[in-house]
Amino acid sequence: MTHQPVGIAALVTPWNFPAAMATRKIAPALAAGCTVVLKPASETPLTALAIADLLTAAGVPEGVVNVVTTDSPAEVVTTWLADDRVRKLSFTGSTRVGHTLLRQSADRVLNTSMELGGNAPFIVTADADLDAAVAGAMIAKFRNGGQACTAANRFFVHADVLDDFVARFGAAIDKLEVAPLISAKAVTGVSGLVDDAVADGARITNTGPVPADGWYYPATLLVDVEPGFRIVREEIFGPVAPIISWRDEQEMLAQVNDSEYGLAAYVYAGRLQDALRIAESVEAGMVGVNRGVVSDPAAPFGGFKQSGLGREGARDGLREFQETQFFSVDWT
Repeated sequence: MTHQPVGIAALVTPWNFPAAMATRKIAPALAAGCTVVLKPASETPLTALAIADLLTAAGVPEGVVNVVTTDSPAEVVTTWLADDRVRKLSFTGSTRVGHTLLRQSADRVLNTSMELGGNAPFIVTADADLDAAVAGAMIAKFRNGGQACTAANRFFVHADVLDDFVARFGAAIDKLEVAPLISAKAVTGVSGLVDDAVADGARITNTGPVPADGWYYPATLLVDVEPGFRIVREEIFGPVAPIISWRDEQEMLAQVNDSEYGLAAYVYAGRLQDALRIAESVEAGMVGVNRGVVSDPAAPFGGFKQSGLGREGARDGLREFQETQFFSVDWT
C-alpha cells in the first residue's frame, strides 16, 4: 500500500488568522506532493502574498504555490471547481458558504475538506477550580476578540458556583480591552444578538472598556440566559459571553448537544475522570479539558456535524491531500 498526492489543491482561507490558516493548508499539501492555488480572504490578502514570497525564498519551485487575490471570491472558486485539473478543495469559513461549495464539488466528486462554523460550549461543574476556569474562559472566549471558530460561545455553569464564577469572570471582563472587530457589519451583528438576548430577559452584568472610535464592541457578560435564545443558537464571533445555569448533568448535556455545530468544547471539573466523562458525551471534534485552548499543530483539528468534514494538522491533515493506493500482489 502507498499514498499518492491527490493532485492540484484549491485552498480557501478566512481573514481571522490569515497566516495560520494559509500555512496549515499549504504545509500538508506540499508534504503530500501537491501543488496549490490559494485564495485568501479579500480582507487580508497581504499575509498570503508575504507567505508565498517566503516560500519562494526558501526554494519552493515556481508554480508550486500560487496565490490569487480577488474581490470576487465566488467567481474565482467556481472556476477552480469546474476545472478537471483541480482534485482537492480545502475550505475554512462559514457553514453557509461550505454548503454551497459542497454542492459545487459534488458534480465532480471532488475530494473536499471543510472547516466550518462553531458554537463551542464551556462547561463548569460544581467542584471546578474557578480561578482556573475563569483564566481558561478569558482565553477561550476573548482570544482574537472572540473572532475564532473555536471561541467559547455558550457558558454552562453549575448553579452552586454560578454567582462566584460570574463575579470572578465579570471582574476580569471589566478590565479587558478587546481588539477591534473586522468590520462595522460585524459590530452590528454582535450588537443585534445582545439586544435580542436582553429583550428576551438576559441581563448585562459587566462590560469592558473600548476606544471611542473604531469597530469595537466591549467585552460583555450576560446572565439569565436561556438555551433557546438566538445568542446561544448562533455563532457570536465577538466578545460576548452568555451564561446558562444548570443543575442536572443529563439535561445540561442535552442542551449542549442541541446544536447543528460540533467543532470545539471546553470542560472544567474538579475530578479529571468527571471532566473526561463529560467530554466524551459532548458532540465536538475537539474538547479542552481543564484548559482554554484546543488547537495544537500535532493534533487533528476539525469538528462533528455541520462544523465540517476531515481534519487539519497531524497525520490526519497530511492524509487529506493523499489518495491511498493498495497493491494486491501475487508473489509467486
